[in-house]
Amino acid sequence: MKLHHKWSKRLAIMTIGATVAISGGVISSPNPTQAATATITASTKADSIISLGKKYLGTPYKFGAKVGQTRNFDCSTLMKYIFGKYGISLPRTAAQQSKVGSYVSKKNWKKGDLLFFSVPGRPGVGHVGIYLGNNKMLNTYGAGGVKITTINSYWNSHYMTARRVIK
Repeated sequence: MKLHHKWSKRLAIMTIGATVAISGGVISSPNPTQAATATITASTKADSIISLGKKYLGTPYKFGAKVGQTRNFDCSTLMKYIFGKYGISLPRTAAQQSKVGSYVSKKNWKKGDLLFFSVPGRPGVGHVGIYLGNNKMLNTYGAGGVKITTINSYWNSHYMTARRVIK
């Protein structure tokens, strides 16, 4: 009986915690429950996609890597793979990926947004990464493969656009 009581207490606390989290988004929404659920879902999905991507840290970079395998990635196959595991289908190339979802200004980036950059020697969009927050992105290129990179002066000077594909 004592074990059952502990379980009930934990369930009650979890339920209360979930209620508080959902009611946090109620204030300005015309449909509070739906808006709060959508916000929680998008944030949770972004965290899950990022967490999956981090499991591949150090995986070798290979330009033109085959879609669907995980031995190596190029920037767009990494994004296609990790987003695809959470039901978001992306096109094959960074240039194609830069046309899906909705535009996001630099000041409105959120975790999970796709960031696009130019690459010397290639016209248009040539590189993509996923925004992690705190001026960092998960991406892959060159030596070291999949890595977390600070969006420093190099990336800032090559930045082109951002897109939000997580709804």
